[in-house]
Amino acid sequence: MSKHRFAAAQRHRGEHIAEWTIRIVASTSILTIFLIFVFVFRETTTLFSPDAQNIPSSSATAEEILTPELYNADALTAEEAHELNIPEVYNPETGTLGEPEPIALGGPELPRSSTKQVAERSVWNRLTDAAWQPVSSDPKFGIMPLLVGTAKTTFLAILLGAPLGILAAMYSAFFAPARVRNVLKPTIELLAGFPSVVIGFFCLTIVATLMQDLLGTEARLNAIVGGIGLSITVIPIVFSIAEESLSAVPKSLREASLALGGTEWQTAYRVMLPAAAPGVFAAVLLGIGRAFGETMIAIMATGNAPMLTAGIADPVRTVAATIGAEMGEVVWGSDHYGVLFLLGTILFVVSFGLNAITELYVKQRLIRKFQGQ
Repeated sequence: MSKHRFAAAQRHRGEHIAEWTIRIVASTSILTIFLIFVFVFRETTTLFSPDAQNIPSSSATAEEILTPELYNADALTAEEAHELNIPEVYNPETGTLGEPEPIALGGPELPRSSTKQVAERSVWNRLTDAAWQPVSSDPKFGIMPLLVGTAKTTFLAILLGAPLGILAAMYSAFFAPARVRNVLKPTIELLAGFPSVVIGFFCLTIVATLMQDLLGTEARLNAIVGGIGLSITVIPIVFSIAEESLSAVPKSLREASLALGGTEWQTAYRVMLPAAAPGVFAAVLLGIGRAFGETMIAIMATGNAPMLTAGIADPVRTVAATIGAEMGEVVWGSDHYGVLFLLGTILFVVSFGLNAITELYVKQRLIRKFQGQ
């Protein structure tokens, strides 16, 4: 029996290989994201363990913390002790060096009562502190200054970057000649490939001085400088997605508006932009996620000081900058280690949530709107 001439031809082996390769790569990517979240959350759970309630470093006195450990100190000569910067204590009975005295760094020994109170404070109680001082006799893991600093810089970045990106997208989609558009679009999108450290150096050397001279701020590096630096990374993301959304609006809407007597600007602002509103909103959400998770610019341009203040001209420290600056030197398994992973969990959940809302809700709504549903 002969096959029907319109029946689908048998697929080649190469097509099967390509199909399964795509499936494997996609599954591996999803699994990798899931495993990253599991790893971060697993390290965060160290704060829930009973050992997290104990603070070995805080239960010791200041003298015990600051006294250097010496191996066979009695056998050291005066010259060796001088090279090691050990204070010389002369013993007149033996004529040799005695035991080194404890080194005090400008503070009395902690009272036993206050040490006991510090030891009784749990990690979760110290998360509500108004200061971030993870390395001290009384560690404070107050995350509120970090969250406020992140909110400041993210808000300023979106306040500056989103309008510029949207206006540039409207110009490129509706007003720019084809020759200008072919140069403008790749040039702005090229900013997304700039290394963050280069933008950080630019803010550190140029923007910081310019803002201090212009605004007269006391601190040279502050939330304003950090917000400007983050806005540079936000603009290409907002521009690229907003321009694609505006270009996808049916041309019949533009032609109908112009036929009714509307100007080019009225058509772009009152007809085309509202029609592409879900896509533009998605661009802003992705810009927020980009600014929220930026590390190098936040470290170099914000002053990197965890201050709980309302002023935008004060130095700040963000969640991502704290993780990037302290994770390399933290003691594995300590309370400080667990709190940093808790911050990483917050960062991961917020960024992943913004991306999920953009992909699963906003863009789908835009597609349904263009389809007339």
